Amino acid sequence: MYLILAALFIASLVASNLIFQKFFYFDFLGWYTFEISVGILPYPLTFLITDTISEIYGKKKANLVVTAGIFASVFSLLIVIASEYVPATSWSPINNETFSLVFGATGIAVFASMMAYLLAQYIDISIYHFWKKLTKGKHLWLRNNFSTFTSQFVDTASVLLLLCYFEKIEWSNFGVLLMSGFLFKVFVAIIDTPFLYAMVYGFRRWFDLKENEEIEL
Repeated sequence: MYLILAALFIASLVASNLIFQKFFYFDFLGWYTFEISVGILPYPLTFLITDTISEIYGKKKANLVVTAGIFASVFSLLIVIASEYVPATSWSPINNETFSLVFGATGIAVFASMMAYLLAQYIDISIYHFWKKLTKGKHLWLRNNFSTFTSQFVDTASVLLLLCYFEKIEWSNFGVLLMSGFLFKVFVAIIDTPFLYAMVYGFRRWFDLKENEEIEL
């Protein structure tokens, strides 16, 4: 199960880096209009997965998955660079210009994502285990949300600062995207709390674990 969680984590991370250039909006009950990248859609899942791994397998295994995500991101970037370098045939449905338009900023995106991702994920795991130790394994909702809220703000601000610095996003859009990205991630974090409880409950039943007990791999 650890490998399955790790695979889902890496797939979500790599996908978010590849699709980030499309932006969308949606109106939330007439209260707020989100303007965010589609890359944000799979990304919150990475925090749900690391929280689950932290709870069941411990801090070291959660950090290991985060580190593996770095290698996966770099490897996917090398594949994109190689694909962009080779020339398209005259009959290719996707020509060189279209491919570059879609994937040309992937290098910057991966760099920005990795820097923000490293900082945010390690912060998330550290805060999660701080609250887990402080509450002696109780109040799962507390450590899940406190760790995610903090790390998601750091992640959103960091990646936008880098993308604006490298002129992939206009500075005039920074405030709107920061607010939209952070609020969306907070919204998702609140929604995913019941899913975290369900996943942790299922794992504990499956592996016959007591509260606050972790699997040694």
